[in-house]
Amino acid sequence: MTTICICGGGSLGHVTAGYLAAKEDISVNILTRRPQAWQKDIRVHTPEGATITAPLTKITDSAAEAIPKADIILLCLPGYAIKSELQSIQPHIKPGVFVGSVFCSTGFFFEAIEIFGTTTPLWGFQRVPFIARTKEYGRSANLLGYKPSHNIAIENCSDKEAFRQQIEHLFDRPTRLLANHYEATFTNSNPILHPARLYSLFKDWDKEKYYNRRHLFYEEWDDSASEYLMAMDKELFTLLGTLPVTPNYLTPILEHYESHDAPSLTRKITSIESFKGIAAPMSESEKGWQPDLQSRYFQEDFNYGLRYIYQTAIRQGLHLPTIEKIYNWGNNLLSKQTY
Repeated sequence: MTTICICGGGSLGHVTAGYLAAKEDISVNILTRRPQAWQKDIRVHTPEGATITAPLTKITDSAAEAIPKADIILLCLPGYAIKSELQSIQPHIKPGVFVGSVFCSTGFFFEAIEIFGTTTPLWGFQRVPFIARTKEYGRSANLLGYKPSHNIAIENCSDKEAFRQQIEHLFDRPTRLLANHYEATFTNSNPILHPARLYSLFKDWDKEKYYNRRHLFYEEWDDSASEYLMAMDKELFTLLGTLPVTPNYLTPILEHYESHDAPSLTRKITSIESFKGIAAPMSESEKGWQPDLQSRYFQEDFNYGLRYIYQTAIRQGLHLPTIEKIYNWGNNLLSKQTY
C-alpha cells in the first residue's frame, strides 16, 4: 500500500484525492486548513457521467499527523502558499519521500530546492493533470477534463525512471520525463495564457470604470487576446533559447491548439468544451462589475507565474517587450491595491 498525502483543499486537491484514493493500492491523507469541512468519502464526477466515491484515510490540519507515513507528497496549492507549506512539512518527512506539486509554473522547484537542497527527491507536473472544479467543499468535485499525457520533472533522485513509471500508473496516462525542473517551471500555459486574456479584457480599466456584466473568460476570448498570447509565447521561446533545456520540449501555442493564426486560435479556445461556463475574475457592486484583483488569475499568474519568466529574462539580459508590458501592467494594478 502506497500512502499519498495531498496538501491543499482546492479543486485540484479534491479531484486528485478522489481519483487516487479510488485505486486499491493507494491510501490518501489530506492536509488542509479546514479538516472539519471534509467527510471521509470524497465523490468525483467524471466527464463520462460516472461518479467515483473513494475513502480518505486521514483528514487533518496537522503536518505531524499527515506527513510521517506518506510515501509521496503532492502539493495542490497556489503559489503564495507553497513556501510556508514546504517549511511546515519539512520536519516530518521521512528520508526518500518524494515531494511534488500538481503544477510547477508558480515556482515550486525554486522554493523546494531552497528549502530542501539536494537531499529530498522532488517532482512536479509541467501542466495540471486534470481540469477540476469543487462542487461541494470537502465532499464532491467535478473532473471536467483529462490531459492525454503528462510531463514531469524529477530532481534529487537516482532512479528517475522507476518514479516516472509510478506516476504513469497512478494517473493512468503516458508520462514523459523532462530533463530538469526548468522544463516543468517554464510553460506556455497559465503563466501567459491568463495574463494575455486579462490584459485584453481590462487593459483600459481604472477604478472608476464599471462593466455592465461579467464576461466569460474563454467563450468570449477574442483575437486581441490571441495576439497577445502568441507574442508572449514567441518571447518565452526566446528565453528558453538561453536556458539549459531540451530543444522543442515545449509545444508552441499555435501547435498546441492546432491553430495557425490569431482567428483560428480564438476559434479553438472558444470551442473547448471543458472551458465553457468559466467566468472572468470579476466582482459585482451596486455600480456594476470590476476585475477582481484578489482572484487567483491575478494573484497567482502575475505574482507566482509570469514573474518567474520576467525575472529570469532580466537575469539573462533579455528584453521581452510584450511580457514586460503585460507583467508591469498587472503588477502595477496589484501594487496599487485598488480595492
